[in-house]
Amino acid sequence: MATQTAAQLREEARRDYALWLAECPGRQVLDRLGDKWSALLLRALADGPRRYSDLSRLVAGVSQKMLTQSLRSLERDGLLNREVTAGVPVRVDYELTPLGHSMLSLVDASSTWARTHMPEVHAARARYDADAEARTDAEARDGKA
Repeated sequence: MATQTAAQLREEARRDYALWLAECPGRQVLDRLGDKWSALLLRALADGPRRYSDLSRLVAGVSQKMLTQSLRSLERDGLLNREVTAGVPVRVDYELTPLGHSMLSLVDASSTWARTHMPEVHAARARYDADAEARTDAEARDGKA
């Protein structure tokens, strides 16, 4: 076995950690929940199947392209089913799978946390921004900027 330098050991550890992050199940769940439209679509489908046009109206601000991409991604992950019914026009319905329903508790928990704690987050941001502005002003006065 060849001896590695400290730099090589650090690089190997960095690669291993990056691989772990990419494959981490928790990170994958957070990526899904953090997707701009996924949580909104899961919530919109919580009460039963909906047509594409219904989802488009319910999820304000989503473009047709993003709605289609998000629905495909949720279907790929096994969180919803897409059912096409032949007719004129063709009818396409989306419905949560049992796996999709199981994710609703996470969506609801994050929503509850946000309603409870976002005022605190906003206050912390305001304090931080005020402190940062005061530091910048002080550094400018002291000639450090």
